[in-house]
Amino acid sequence: MTSETSASSDTSGTVEVVETDAGPARITWHPAPDARLVLAVGHGAGGGIEARDLRAIARVLPAHGVTVALVEQPWRVAGKKLAPAPKTLDTGWRGVWPALTGPGLPVVSGGRSAGARVACRTAAELGARAVLALGFPLHPPGRPEKSRAGELLGAGVPTLVVQGGNDPFGKPEEFPEGPYELVEVAYGDHGFAVPKRAPAGQDEALAVITDAVVAWTGSLG
Repeated sequence: MTSETSASSDTSGTVEVVETDAGPARITWHPAPDARLVLAVGHGAGGGIEARDLRAIARVLPAHGVTVALVEQPWRVAGKKLAPAPKTLDTGWRGVWPALTGPGLPVVSGGRSAGARVACRTAAELGARAVLALGFPLHPPGRPEKSRAGELLGAGVPTLVVQGGNDPFGKPEEFPEGPYELVEVAYGDHGFAVPKRAPAGQDEALAVITDAVVAWTGSLG
């Protein structure tokens, strides 16, 4: 890992490129005026930081004392369409960690889908304050016997799971009991999209996510 960084500013935040052993990664910073925590959030294997939940968190959390860092893994920065093996994803995450701790604040390690798995696997070794798991992929769709619960249960730090009620990668009722909190986004799929016929709309679904993360990060001190 190297510590070389370069920064630029755009309309969505300050962008920092960080060299890692898996290649250059990219952090888009959304700073809080009086920050007490950094919430670092990685994307999934099927998309980037433009995901609706990540953007909502980046928009809302800074007003509550939480600097949000949206992290793009090296494979996304390189323009590749397929995510690499979990080991390589973990290498990329470890590589950006020194930049995430740079502000000198406790860091909550987070991610959506595959990014949530990375956060869980590396939290203890990196010294994360807590883990935020958005759409944790408990198992491949239709394959409940291929459980990844061990990664979630092994995080070793306070953990919040936010899960869509209709997530094919694991509905809330499929999750085992464990030392974590779970918030359900009713009718939400793996990307927290809700059908038009649902009693609550998309904005309400995103508010469930951001309200839960605001309250939970507030409890972390």
